[in-house]
Amino acid sequence: MKLEQLLHKHFGYSAFRPGQKEVIEAILQEKDVIALLPTGMGKSLCYQLPAYTLQKPVLIVSPLLSLMQDQVEELKRFGEKRVVALNSFLSITEKRNVLLYLEQYRFIFTSPEMLLQQQVQEKLAQMKLGLIVVDEAHCISQWGFDFRPDYLRIGEWFSKENRPPILALSATATSKVVQDIRETLSLKEPFEFMYNVDRPTIHLGRIVLEDKADKASWLMQHIKETAGPGILYVSSRKRAQQYSTAFLQAGIRTAAYHAGYGAEDRQFIQQQFIDGELDWIVATNAFGMGINKQDIRQVIHESMPANIANYMQEIGRAGRDGQSALAILLYSEGDEELAKFVVTGDLPTPHHVDRYQELLFQQIQPTQMLKNGELSETAFRVLDYWIQQESTEQVKARLNHLALEKYRAVDEMLKIIQTKGCIREHLVGYFGQKLQKKPENCCENCGIHYDEIKKTRLKEDKKIEMVPWESRLQQLLLGI
Repeated sequence: MKLEQLLHKHFGYSAFRPGQKEVIEAILQEKDVIALLPTGMGKSLCYQLPAYTLQKPVLIVSPLLSLMQDQVEELKRFGEKRVVALNSFLSITEKRNVLLYLEQYRFIFTSPEMLLQQQVQEKLAQMKLGLIVVDEAHCISQWGFDFRPDYLRIGEWFSKENRPPILALSATATSKVVQDIRETLSLKEPFEFMYNVDRPTIHLGRIVLEDKADKASWLMQHIKETAGPGILYVSSRKRAQQYSTAFLQAGIRTAAYHAGYGAEDRQFIQQQFIDGELDWIVATNAFGMGINKQDIRQVIHESMPANIANYMQEIGRAGRDGQSALAILLYSEGDEELAKFVVTGDLPTPHHVDRYQELLFQQIQPTQMLKNGELSETAFRVLDYWIQQESTEQVKARLNHLALEKYRAVDEMLKIIQTKGCIREHLVGYFGQKLQKKPENCCENCGIHYDEIKKTRLKEDKKIEMVPWESRLQQLLLGI
């Protein structure tokens, strides 16, 4: 059966989107593949369709529980029953049963951390897989070295002989990130498909304001007057809560989203947004990866993104339906210093390296550092990984290098903000590509007429009776 026939039979589509067929053909030729396809271009189909030809289980390593659940539900909507998410949502009994019958599933979703559990590895070693997929593969480079080291460990398991082909999927990646993916996953002469990162239907705004208070005033006015659905990205959980409360009190259907919520709460909030029960999400960068919502009209950054790759990932969540969308970045002088502080906040320091070794010498478990509150869970996880890999001096040098890299990434983002040239051209150029054509209302520097893009918000008949939103706005203006 031809690929187009399979496509129509299992998914109801009559034609492939750019890049899909090329990637699928390479997989069926048993090649390793790196595929960079923008959000909304159907990356998931690149492993879903081959599964019906390979007739062997496909293992998908995914970074987020919510993303796994979304993908599982999507496949079920297409009538697929042999799909499972092997993750922490399962009870002990459920996990035992899933592992017992794992080879009977067509699609197996899991996380890097779950993949490295001994019982999971032992079961997978007994199975013949048709394909291994690393979804959101840029996380290997962006998270592996300084946030979730288990991303680096999965390459050890993938390097075994007689493994099936590996498909690494992402929306955006620089040449350095692509190289990290190749090396970490031990890919063998991979076929690479790189789609242009530009999203011409997303219009790039940049508004320079005096300070946080001006940002808060501008945001309240803008969100009261213009239609969503939209995402507002902020730098901290506290700001997310403050803004969401202020918007709620102004009668706007809003929720905060950040890592302080439990996994089930985050999943519930995300589903409300997808179902249209919320107009705005006020979030830290914990929100949005893999979100399957087509009609997001606005993505606003209240604070400066840590790097260009994150910025492109985040604005790429808008306008997946092909209609015009706005990406507005607010900036005030000094934002870059806050960004540098935030991005290095969870990095261990040379002092932590010495302290870790001191505890080992005293025959005390280094986890004592966690109990004493000397460093965060993330920092300990990173420190523990690298100390097992390298000498003390090498670890110190690596941590210093990681901090410098993060500072440089913030500086690159600042160049985008401060450029007098075309913002879109600079963004595309950062990924080693050339802008093919400037759309109308391209960016702030080329000229953008907001009134042609933004729509007026329809007011609700009933407002939420709470403390007046003006009071909450005052707290934001005063930095409370």
